[in-house]
Order: sequence, then structure tokens, then C-alpha cells
Amino acid sequence: MSLKKQQRRTSSKIQTSLLTLDLFSGAGGITEGFRQAGYKCLYGNDCMPEAIETFSLNHPKAWADPRDIEEVKPAHIRSRLDLKRGTLDILVGGPPCQGFSINAPERFLHDSRNKLFKDYVRFLEEFEPKTFLFENVPGLLSLANGKVYRQIVLEFERLGYHVTTRILFAAHYGVPQERWRLIILGSKFSSIMPPPPTHYATGRTNFRGGRTLAFHLQPDEKNRLLPAITVQQAIGDLPRLEMGYGAELVSYTATAHSDYARLMRNPVGITFNHLAAKLSRQNSERMKYVKPGGSWRDIPHRLLPKGMKRARKSDHTKRYGRLRYEGLAGTVMAKCDPHWSAVFLPDQDRSLTVREAARFQSFPDSYRFLGSRVSQYEQVGNAVPVLLAKAIALQIRKHLEARGS
Repeated sequence: MSLKKQQRRTSSKIQTSLLTLDLFSGAGGITEGFRQAGYKCLYGNDCMPEAIETFSLNHPKAWADPRDIEEVKPAHIRSRLDLKRGTLDILVGGPPCQGFSINAPERFLHDSRNKLFKDYVRFLEEFEPKTFLFENVPGLLSLANGKVYRQIVLEFERLGYHVTTRILFAAHYGVPQERWRLIILGSKFSSIMPPPPTHYATGRTNFRGGRTLAFHLQPDEKNRLLPAITVQQAIGDLPRLEMGYGAELVSYTATAHSDYARLMRNPVGITFNHLAAKLSRQNSERMKYVKPGGSWRDIPHRLLPKGMKRARKSDHTKRYGRLRYEGLAGTVMAKCDPHWSAVFLPDQDRSLTVREAARFQSFPDSYRFLGSRVSQYEQVGNAVPVLLAKAIALQIRKHLEARGS
């Protein structure tokens, strides 16, 4: 089945809106995926001003709250939304994990460094949603030798939820990118199974703990799944640019050449945030030596940054990398910096635009990012890929509908 037919098939099953709240929403990647799966977001919260402005622009019917979540009273939110306890279908969100720590388990929620998780729990306690999605980086599993993760699960179980944990590879769900995310699903009814992969892709795990929680596809599964979406299929139709050129609003100059491009395209014929940043003279010179699929290893030793001249050839595999049209993009980072990841185009001597990064995150071309260019890259890089969120949303919808909710 083609990607286009699969999208039509899932869309035809969507009938009624399920209600969501999105905490730590960022620019709204999860909310957009859930919207495409037929959910209605009532409320989103993020204290990063430009991210919540982007969220508000693209989800105008949701209440976009820019306050620090610590200042927010869930009871006030529930009252304003006029929701009875237990009627919200799902609470979604993922507190940044850098604040997590643990001393004694009984003091977990009282540790100031865990306050963002505590705020998530406050919303669960107030709204008592039927289900929840808690997403984070896989590294959360290994914090404090797994004690933080175990305490998080205990808190969810204390509130009466059946908990399922998985690590999902975004490329398994039609996202043209190597990206792993930890998801914890909770339901008041029974365990929610994670969405099965729809696309065949392989990727190297970049985390220590939890490898048994990931789907590891076997070669014989290739024939029953759709092929992975490549860099070429993802961005090959976007207007070509010289370094330093582009615009916040651009028209398409070529026809869509893949099902994925057609899925992403804005029907009115324009897209946003397609500007190619200027690189420093040193990085421009380094880039000339990097072949498609290559990295810093292709750069002459004399041109390497001082800190990398002593690096082993096995280190920093993606730094100063150039993408391959036939492969997946690397993990889209919050910073479009060649020093940290592969951001050079396969056949254009420049780095990724915000729009190209957004395509790799499966944001539709109609989704506009506000704020400075630095902030736009950060918003895109910090987001959950839209099609991954959609796959999870459809699985949760199936779970709720099976129980008549």
C-alpha cells in the first residue's frame, strides 16, 4: 500500500474529536500529530515565548498558555474548560529530563529538581484523564541507574493507570529521520500497546538502557512494510537555494515528486521558513571536502577545528556531515550547527533551512514557525515528529474506541 493510500485510509476512520491537553507543548508537534488523527487540543502550555506563539498560530482554537507551568493551577484550567474529572481523553507532554534526580523514593516529588514532573502529575490528579502520553529521551531510563524511571512509573500506577513503556524509532512511522523517543502510555482501563511499525528502517541505537523496549525489525519483515522515507523523497522538491538566500514565504518551483512530498505540501502552493543561513568562511571551506554521506573525516587535518584534530576516526560520526539523498536524515537537533550534526545538503553547498528540518520532522508545509531563526531551529529540533505523534494518537484512539469511550 502506498503512503498516500495509507494516509487516506487512516483519515477515513477519523470521525469524532477526542479531547487533549498538551503540557510542555513547544511548537506543537504532538498536538499537530494528534490533530491529524482527529483529536481536539483544548489547552497547550509552554514558557518559551516564541514556541508558544508558534503553537498558537497553528492551533488557534486551543488556549495557548505562556506561563511557567509552576504558576498554573490545574483546577483553574479545568474550571475554565468546563471539564468534569475523568472526561478528558488524554493528557500529553514530556517534561525536560535534565531536571530529574532522585534521593529517597518517598521524597521524589518533593525534590525541586523534579518539579516539572510534579507539575505533570498535578494535571493528572486534577483532570483524571482516561489516558496519558508521557514522552522523553531514551536516556531517561538510565538516569540514577534506572531509579528515576522506576519512580515515575510508580507515581503513574499510584494514580490508577496501567503503564506501558516503549522506545520508538521515528523512521518506523514514515518520518525520514533517525530519531528515538521514549514513550510511556497510561490508561485507566488496560495497557495500551504501542503502534506497530509501518515502514522498514534500521538505525543504530544511541542510548544505553532500554534496548529491549525498542522494535528491532528483521530483514524478512521488509516485504510487508513500506520502505523508509529518504532525504530525497522528503526535501527534493523544495526550491533550491544558494547560501544566504531564501525567504520566510516562498512558492514551490517544482512539482511534488513523492507521496511524502505531496503529503507535506501546502495546497495553496506556498511554504514558510525556507532561508539558507550564511556559513562562516572556515565552515564553507570545510564543507567543500565533505562528500554525500561523509563527515569531518573527509576534511583535511589542517582545516579541522582545534578540538577535533586529536579526535579518533571513530568519534563524532555525524559532525560536519553531508546528507545522502538515498538515506535517512540524522536526528534533527535544536541547533543547526555543522559542528554537532550532519546539516550539509547532498548537492547544495549550504546547511539545512528551517523548512527542510521541519520536513524531516514531518511538519506540514503550512505549519509556520515564528521567532528568530535560532529559535525556529530550536522549536523544530525540540519537537516530537508529527507522524510519530499521529501513529501513537491513532493507537490510543483505537484503544479508547474499543472501550466505548
